[in-house]
Amino acid sequence: MAPITKTPVFLERQSYRMRRMMDAVRLLPFLGVALWMVPLMWPLPDANGGQGTSMSVALRYIFGVWCLLPFCAWLLWRRTRNRIVPESGATPEPKKP
Repeated sequence: MAPITKTPVFLERQSYRMRRMMDAVRLLPFLGVALWMVPLMWPLPDANGGQGTSMSVALRYIFGVWCLLPFCAWLLWRRTRNRIVPESGATPEPKKP
């Protein structure tokens, strides 16, 4: 049996960061759904005026998440728009500003 050599796998820093940003773009909808489900775990106020989270607070939270998700998508798009590599393997031409 041949000995296994431990050679480090080298990835270019720029391509590694680009892949992680594209992973973030793909995971953004799942993050949004998870954040929208958080108010479901908050306690409801009871009829006797007990402690709980009011509906207005929950709606403000959902609206805040709704505003935050497109902003995050825009930021990720700005970072990745000039560096997207086509699936065919051809080198992309940089876009002119």
